[in-house]
Amino acid sequence: QSGAGIAASVTDAAYTAAGAEIVDAAGAFGCDLVLKVRSPSDAEAALMRPGTTLVGMLNPFDAPGLERLAAAGLTSFALEAAPRSSRAQSMDVLSSQANIAGYKAVMMAADTYQRFFPMLMTAAGTVKAARVVILGVGVAGLQAIATAKRLGAVIEASDVRPSVKEQVESLGGKFIEVSYDTPEEKEAAVGVGGYAKPMPPSWLARQQIEVAKRVALADVVISTALIPGRAAPTLITEDMVKSMKPGSVIVDIAAGKGANGGGNCPLSEADKTVVKHGVTLIGETNLPALVAADASALYARNLLDFLKLVLTKEGTLNVDMADDIVAACLVTQAGAVTRK
Repeated sequence: QSGAGIAASVTDAAYTAAGAEIVDAAGAFGCDLVLKVRSPSDAEAALMRPGTTLVGMLNPFDAPGLERLAAAGLTSFALEAAPRSSRAQSMDVLSSQANIAGYKAVMMAADTYQRFFPMLMTAAGTVKAARVVILGVGVAGLQAIATAKRLGAVIEASDVRPSVKEQVESLGGKFIEVSYDTPEEKEAAVGVGGYAKPMPPSWLARQQIEVAKRVALADVVISTALIPGRAAPTLITEDMVKSMKPGSVIVDIAAGKGANGGGNCPLSEADKTVVKHGVTLIGETNLPALVAADASALYARNLLDFLKLVLTKEGTLNVDMADDIVAACLVTQAGAVTRK
């Protein structure tokens, strides 16, 4: 589609040089195979013919959205549904984009924070290193730890899964430990398929006490906790925000995905930067789009590797349901939602 790459610094001429034909929206959405980032809008879906194959980040937990795609007669693949396996790593859109989000979150925090990140010893005096707390140590959290460490911050990190402790420490952070006192707590802490599971209230209460102590001392807090198909958990309460020093910064990567309309912090606002109780809360909901060139390049490779599974050498569609990745990603076919 003409102009599709402009925001990522890729011109129409670059696509033409690579062998693509540049068309208008109707021409692009009228193709047999459509590659998207997000699920198509109503206007975009109206341009697509029944039987069209659609591949993108289609939110497999959005039941009404999937019904809309099914009603349009589309064969749709949601790449977020790919299994967490070594074979599917090159198609893992969640990881490729979360990696970028973790990096950009730290850069935005550093830009907003009114002091240095590293410790500096100068003739005018010594500047203390910034204290950064990372909540949620998935791909985004790990990249946030690594980026903050490169900038010279002192880092602490929290996650429900004890298995990430070694990863945190290998990147130069300190893991905030909370004991697991019951079999139920230990089982939930293991997670499923690399994702965290909702933890029992008893453990969450103890974690909140430990995290609250660290947040009160922090200069920057970056929260990344998301649970697929569920509202983002509340990790930073209003009382915690009140306990922070004036000028502190919170970057809530889960903004707009919480049960209360916020994110991991109920005070954050989707796509807004606000100041509450003297603390700046950044609620940007599409951090990868702020690093558009690399986000697009990595996402394109994810798409390409997936297409190798569903296209024959002749370029025809081959939906092999015996392939676990193809079966997991297929969400609509023949007018019906296939994902359970």
